Amino acid sequence: MSRDAQLRSHLVDLLTARQAHCTFDEAVAGLPAEARGRRPDDLPYSVWEQVEHLRRAQRDILDFCRDPEYAAPAWPDDYWPDSVAPADDAAWTGSVEQVRDDLQAMCGLVQNPSLNLYEEIPHGDGQTYLREAMLVADHNAYHIGQIVTLRRALDAWGDRRES
Repeated sequence: MSRDAQLRSHLVDLLTARQAHCTFDEAVAGLPAEARGRRPDDLPYSVWEQVEHLRRAQRDILDFCRDPEYAAPAWPDDYWPDSVAPADDAAWTGSVEQVRDDLQAMCGLVQNPSLNLYEEIPHGDGQTYLREAMLVADHNAYHIGQIVTLRRALDAWGDRRES
């Protein structure tokens, strides 16, 4: 396997595989609907707020990588939901599915051998595709960890054990 193929494989694993921490799917699996919008004592976010923030930020980075007409959303207002809880099950499901879909789209970029990962994004300020893929992995890991903390505080794991 070439070094380029190895790098792409490692990046996809970093984005999607269970390695040093749980995956997004593991973090949100089986979360009771009533726990989605609850803020535990002494914690400033709900699981919904974390999932929706992760979705919006990941989508922003993906759009930045793909859209030559990209315009950054307003920080912080456009990166966080207005409500503590999803409006309904459809809002929750849509957000979770969009996280999954956009993560797969980022993996598709990384796996595209015609895309030079070290190339600067033409409409950026020196950012490379490699940097943006690592940023998604880092940002997602951070917020997945926060989701795990929230679930522990809410005692919302049910019969399963997280790690």
